Amino acid sequence: MRSKYERPVSLLSRPSGQRLTTSAMIASLAGPDQRTRPAPFGHALAALAETRPEIVGLTADLGKYTDLHIFAKAHPDRFYQMGMSEQLLMCAAAGMAQEGFMPFATTYAVFAARRAYDFICLAIAEANLNVKVVCALPGLTTGYGPSHQATEDIAIFRGMPNLTIIDPCDALEIEQAVPAIAAHQGPVYMRLLRGNVPLVLDGYGYQFELGKAKLLRDGNDVLIVSSGLMTMRALETADQLRADHVDAGVLHVSTIKPLDEDTIIRAAAKPGRLVVVAENHSRIGGLGEAVAATLMRAGVTPAFRQVALPDEFLDAGALPTLHDRYGISTAAMTASIQRWLAA
Repeated sequence: MRSKYERPVSLLSRPSGQRLTTSAMIASLAGPDQRTRPAPFGHALAALAETRPEIVGLTADLGKYTDLHIFAKAHPDRFYQMGMSEQLLMCAAAGMAQEGFMPFATTYAVFAARRAYDFICLAIAEANLNVKVVCALPGLTTGYGPSHQATEDIAIFRGMPNLTIIDPCDALEIEQAVPAIAAHQGPVYMRLLRGNVPLVLDGYGYQFELGKAKLLRDGNDVLIVSSGLMTMRALETADQLRADHVDAGVLHVSTIKPLDEDTIIRAAAKPGRLVVVAENHSRIGGLGEAVAATLMRAGVTPAFRQVALPDEFLDAGALPTLHDRYGISTAAMTASIQRWLAA
C-alpha cells in the first residue's frame, strides 16, 4: 500500500517527464550505478575513538540521521543524547571540551547555523575550544524545503573567528577528514553527507589535508573550483565537456576556511581559461565570493562565473528535480559552462 508520503506531486518530475515519488526528497546523492559507502562519518569516528578515549559523541535527537548511531553502538558510554535542544547541545559540548574531552556534536546544518549560532560563537569559538560540529543536510541535500535546507550555512559561519570550515566531497574524504579534524586543535564546522555516500576521490589518489586545495585534473579551457558534492558534479561535467572538445580542470577546495589562497591564485592565473566556482550553497557569502575576493585582492582577473544556489528560499520536492531546477545537477552545470564559453 502506498504511503501518504509517496503521493506524486507537481515537483516530483524531471524535465524528461519521468515521474518520481516524494521518497526522492531524501534519496542518496549517488547515481544508480555509482559506488557508495554507508555512514562513513559514523564508522570513521567509532574507529578513531578506539585509540582516542577523549572523544565523545553528542546529538540533538538526530543520531540516526547524522550517522552518529554507529558511534553510539560502538561506544555507548561515550554517547550523549541531548534531545531536541541544539543550544543545549553546543553548551554541553563546550563544557565537555573545557574538561579535556573532544566532543563531536551532530545535528542538521540549519539547526546549528540558525538556532545555535550564538552558542557556538560565544561558548565554543570565543574560547577556541576543541569541539567538532558535524552537520548533515548541507545546502540542497534534502527536498523538505527551507526549514531543512541549509543554503546559507557557510555564509553564516565564515565570519566567525577561530572556526575552521570543511565541506567534504565523498565517503573517502569524510573518512580521511575525521582523524584530521581530531588532530586539529580548535573548533571545526564540517558539512556532512550521510547515509550511502558516493565514493569518487579514490580514483584520483586523493588524500585530504586540512587547509589544502587539490587539483584533481587540469584543463586548458575551463577551471572548475568546487567544494563538497559539487566536486563530484564537476568531475562528471568535465567528462561531458570533453565530448565537445572542451578541456576542463577541477580544483577541489574542501577547506573553506582557512582558504588555500596560494593554490587558488596560482591555478586561476593560468591564462586563457574561464574560472567557474561550483558550490552547494547560496551564491551569497560562500566559496564563490571567497574565491572572487581572493583573486581580486591578488590582481588576478580571469573570466569568472558561479554555479550556485539562488539567493532565495528554495522549493520542496524531489532532489533530482530541484538540482536540475536550481542549476547544480551535472546536466545543468554542463549546459551553463557551454553557454558561457559560447558567449
